[in-house]
Amino acid sequence: MARILGVVLPDQKELFIALTRIYGIGITTAEKIIQYWSLNKVVPVSKLSEKERKQFEETKRKRVYSLTAEEIASLSQSILKLQSSRDESSSERILRERLLLEGDLRKKVGDDITNLKEIASYVGLRHRRNLPVHGQRTKTNSRTRKGPRKTVANKKIEGKK
Repeated sequence: MARILGVVLPDQKELFIALTRIYGIGITTAEKIIQYWSLNKVVPVSKLSEKERKQFEETKRKRVYSLTAEEIASLSQSILKLQSSRDESSSERILRERLLLEGDLRKKVGDDITNLKEIASYVGLRHRRNLPVHGQRTKTNSRTRKGPRKTVANKKIEGKK
């Protein structure tokens, strides 16, 4: 079993499908990553070499705060050069930009929802009340969000028969 970013990828699956197990990577992003590394996307994960696995790991692990001052200076120069050239492919651009994956992405989504609740926006209020957020109807549907029905028993009225 291959481990990339702490996620165990299934050995029998094709590479581009297995990469979608990582939270934050869909099929399109997985294909762009594979294209960037010039790999065959239909190769099973079990056929990847240790070097190729480490390439994926290094791509995602390198963050700005772990770089030295010289690396930051050279990185900023190379980014300025790349921004000035318009012939770069989208796969190179997506890997140069910081992709939020796994814990970082989960934390950002949670922080965004908390922020919406704090500023009392409409979406934040819907989150706070556990109601659907994206405009769905609530009269008959939305049982997943609201939970099971809470039935109220009919009280018998003493005077009527």
